[in-house]
Amino acid sequence: MAEKQKEDATTENVVWHATSVNRDARIRVLGQKSAVLWFTGLSGSGKSTIANALELRLNETGKLSYLLDGDNVRLGLSSDLGFSETDRKENNRRVAHVAKLLWDANVLTLVSFISPFRHEREVSRNLIGPDFLEIFVDTPMDVCESRDPKGLYVKARKGEIAQFTGISSPYEAPENPEITLHSDKESVRESVDRIMGLLAARGYL
Repeated sequence: MAEKQKEDATTENVVWHATSVNRDARIRVLGQKSAVLWFTGLSGSGKSTIANALELRLNETGKLSYLLDGDNVRLGLSSDLGFSETDRKENNRRVAHVAKLLWDANVLTLVSFISPFRHEREVSRNLIGPDFLEIFVDTPMDVCESRDPKGLYVKARKGEIAQFTGISSPYEAPENPEITLHSDKESVRESVDRIMGLLAARGYL
């Protein structure tokens, strides 16, 4: 109880500090408009591959971007977290706040996370606002398992990995994503072209 009271008191004494240079000023300097592209899908669905290819395309066209990859974040910012539902939610919360900071810096921010829970993705959308673009990489489970680049599905099937999304922990597919990709039916280039088309249509490029 004492720790909870201390935490609440600390939170009450922290307020958002407005800086002299805001996002509008950064838009004028960079000549682009930031968005958060939130890639979600099962392990092995192709999220990171497509996100990497998209960042390369953005870089080649002179756009400032940054990719927040799930494994990279787990190695640093969230190295203290496991894979329980509570820890996954906290991981999602941390990433959403980092993404918002990058968005405020006017960086086109790509987030490649399984982020299995629909409610947590909605929390991220509400935090970031209308510049949150949910990208669902909808790849059948059998295709994801056949790829299994890290051998995770094999371990999960053997019970060596607890709380593995799609096997022993649920994945809640998006209901109304801004775009749905099918990495088993279209090439990486085709997926990137579709996302670039979405960004252009929304005025981000």
